[in-house]
Amino acid sequence: MSFKTLDDLPVNLTGKVALVRVDLNLPMKDGSATDLTRVEAVKPTILELADKGAKVLMLAHFGRPGGQRSSVLSTSMVVGDVEAVLGREVMFIPEIAGPVVEKSLTIFGPGDIGLLDNTRFWPGEEANDPALAKAIAAHGDFYVNDAFSCAHRAHASTEGLTHYLPSYAGRSMEAELKALDAALGAPEMPVAAVVGGAKVSTKLAVLENLLGRVQHLIIGGGMANTFLAARGVNVGKSLCEHDLAETAARIMDEADAKGCTIHLPYDVVVAKEFAANPPSLRVCNVHEVAADEMILDVGPQATEALADVLKTCRTLVWNGPLGAFETEPFDAATVALARTAAALTQEGSLISVAGGGDTVAALAQAGVSADFSYISTAGGAFLEWMEGRILPGVAALEA
Repeated sequence: MSFKTLDDLPVNLTGKVALVRVDLNLPMKDGSATDLTRVEAVKPTILELADKGAKVLMLAHFGRPGGQRSSVLSTSMVVGDVEAVLGREVMFIPEIAGPVVEKSLTIFGPGDIGLLDNTRFWPGEEANDPALAKAIAAHGDFYVNDAFSCAHRAHASTEGLTHYLPSYAGRSMEAELKALDAALGAPEMPVAAVVGGAKVSTKLAVLENLLGRVQHLIIGGGMANTFLAARGVNVGKSLCEHDLAETAARIMDEADAKGCTIHLPYDVVVAKEFAANPPSLRVCNVHEVAADEMILDVGPQATEALADVLKTCRTLVWNGPLGAFETEPFDAATVALARTAAALTQEGSLISVAGGGDTVAALAQAGVSADFSYISTAGGAFLEWMEGRILPGVAALEA
């Protein structure tokens, strides 16, 4: 994958206007953001451009206003949070194109930073209307996309602008694309993938895309129960998509044909009820699950065997927990395997890339967020990348 980055811009950008697509769709409570991770992610790009003298205009969406203005969904709601992270004053501009933006730029000096209003207030944004993209582009000299989390959408501010302005990947986007390329684009082999979650139906495209790309496919969560059932295992009252047994069997056959080993648990943690530390909790072989029990985590022996698999690999891509990690002690397998992957990464023998909301939360719970090679906070975009789909916002940046 070849794309231009900020390194391809001149050192001195004085007098130039940078239109920068960022993700400021922050979780809010009582009018304040509860998590500033997304602002932290774009901080290096915004400050680098400002420090080089550019006038920086940030483009972002906020919620789902459906093409209508809404005071509670204006990006003005997050200006204070953005200023706190950047350590700079940010001017709010209540439009994304036209005379108001033009007039605002006349009072901007080199290095000044502005935030345009919610791009989704305009119906042309989600429709990727060329006229809107052209109107926005009229205010800029170049475009920077630093919002990988929005790159799976072909919107005016993520794809349309690239047709009218020289386009570059911001630092966050650059890091994400390099990490993803290292994970599945041109990875060091052998490659292992951990795919967990409740349902096979939501990850079918992921599994099918991975079969020809990885040598080890570790399946966890409720998904593993469906595969176990396809192998004739009685999984009791576990979460299981019995109607997908044939699909699971086909995937296992395809994996064999492509030289991919599918790893399923052979010992499991079960209980009669899903609650924290239930009295009925026990560890057993998968063939010993009672009719009134449910599988809630991978067992300790299987977890240790999976750790041994990772020790033979050079690359790991992870999406989804191995068990019902939100409730103790059903987080044990996820935490243990995550710590193994982190330790291997830190010693330099494994490149580890993870993503997805539950995965990010699980790795944070394991205390290893800083020890993986890269953790993507992009939910939908990361999943679509794992499915092998072309992401419009990324494809538009390719040189």
